[in-house]
Amino acid sequence: MAAYPEMDDVFRALADPSRRRLLDSLNARNGQTLRELCSGLEMARQSVSKHLAVLEGANLMTTVRRGREKLHYLNAAPLNDITERWIARYDRQRVHALADLKRALEVTAMQKPSFVYTTYIRTTPEQLWQALTDPAFTRRYWGATFESDWQVGSTYRWQQNGATIADPEQVVLESDPYRRLSYTWHTFTPEWAEATGFTEEFRAKAAGEPRSKVTFDLEPVGETVKLTVVHDGFEPDSSVLENVSEGWPHILSDLKTLLETGETLPAMP
Repeated sequence: MAAYPEMDDVFRALADPSRRRLLDSLNARNGQTLRELCSGLEMARQSVSKHLAVLEGANLMTTVRRGREKLHYLNAAPLNDITERWIARYDRQRVHALADLKRALEVTAMQKPSFVYTTYIRTTPEQLWQALTDPAFTRRYWGATFESDWQVGSTYRWQQNGATIADPEQVVLESDPYRRLSYTWHTFTPEWAEATGFTEEFRAKAAGEPRSKVTFDLEPVGETVKLTVVHDGFEPDSSVLENVSEGWPHILSDLKTLLETGETLPAMP
């Protein structure tokens, strides 16, 4: 991709009925290969590839490699940007239909046991890396801090609303500064649930699930950085996946706004 996707690119991509069919297919079953998309829609491979390139150029779709396969995921970031950065500030009550569509796109991540989200931020890889690892930054847009030396195999401490979560299984899995960061997700302790307002019922369910992991991929694109977040390792019908699928879009919108403007988004009413 040669340039930062603009809003015009989003509307142009959505104007074509074949591309809308591809999005519908991913909305029904996220994480498909090119072969699956071709067979499901009875479209020629070359045509599908061209349409997918347009959708990816508009950031309405993103890809993740799993071995030799490239999986295609519907990406809610452009619609999230519209609602969070523009419509939400002026006339929220008149756009329920668009908001419902945005939520529908985010929920599709639950149909495959992973959450994938791509956004473009006008910043540098160095600044974005700092924003992902420096407690002074994460406190502003996330409301939580992470203390670690960010070396592979090191643990990290998660602090949020006065609760500290420390666990030997909270570890850094990959650390390639300014390119990739991956770590296991935090432990669901009673102290965390009390500090964040989650019920004991949710905490118990979450604690009983396999520990997930989150990966941040940073790729310079002109004057921006393409940030792809993959949160995976979930079982089907995971309560944690449902929760992070709702939380990540707002966290990432706040991160983008902070790096581009110096401020975070206003709290949702």
